[in-house]
This record gives sequence, structure tokens and C-alpha cells, in this order.
Amino acid sequence: MIETYSDAHLRQVLKSTKTVAVVGVSTNPVRPSYYVARYLALKGYTVIPVNPVYAGEMLFGQRIVAGFDDIDAAVDMVDIFRRSDAVPEIVEAAMAQIPTLETIWMQIGVEHPDAAAKARGAGLTVIQNRCPKIEYQRLFGELRMGGFNTGIISSKL
Repeated sequence: MIETYSDAHLRQVLKSTKTVAVVGVSTNPVRPSYYVARYLALKGYTVIPVNPVYAGEMLFGQRIVAGFDDIDAAVDMVDIFRRSDAVPEIVEAAMAQIPTLETIWMQIGVEHPDAAAKARGAGLTVIQNRCPKIEYQRLFGELRMGGFNTGIISSKL
């Protein structure tokens, strides 16, 4: 089942969010988790990178943490860059360890109806199979007709 979200709802989530824990972030700049986290940081969000593989390293001015229990800041949103079968454990841990949590966001291709229902039942907003970077660009006027706005694309040879 494909869920739909109104633009107003997505816009409200993106406007109210200040701090995002990005689960599964990579330090490799060609990985989607890296450039989405980087984009969010450039847009003014505090991005807390979460990945036990890189714990202790720095990324976007923040120390990468192994898990939610290593975060000492208020987190509004958890953005999940993991396979769908990993979602229930992540959602459970987020709900148990982040008292300020408002939103669970699952990246494109990531969905788990049962975990989503549990999070919604706890009063959280859940967005599945979407990318906050793409939605931000779309909703706040950064995408053009071609779906990009790099300022370098040209039809001139």
C-alpha cells in the first residue's frame, strides 16, 4: 500500500523539525545517506549521524554516534537509511531512548507497516518511502521542471 501525504503535512514536519538523527549515515560522499544528511545540515538542521561502524568520527561538525543512547541532544526526527527489516528495532529504540521524538521518517524504499502503526499509536508522525531532501526541495521551491537546480546544467555545448 502506497501512503500519501499532503504537501501541507510534509511542509509542517520539515518546518517544525530542528534536529534529525540520521540512522545508517555513511561517511562516503557518493552514498545517498551522506548527501541527504549534508543537505539537511546545510539547510540549518542539526544532524546527528548514527552508525556504529563510524562511531567517534566527525561528520558535518557532529560526532557520529553508535546508537540513540549516545545522543545527548533533543531529537525531533529519526531519518532511517536502513533496510525495511531493520525498521522495527530502530523504531523501538528511538521511542524508548528519545523522549523528544516527534517524527519517524523512512527513506525511499524503506517501509514497515507494523512499526509505522506502533509509532503512530504512540503519537508519532510517520512518513515512509520518502526523502526529506527531495521533499524539502520540492516544497520550498528548489526544484525546477527538470527535477534539479544545480545552476550548472546548460544546453549549450
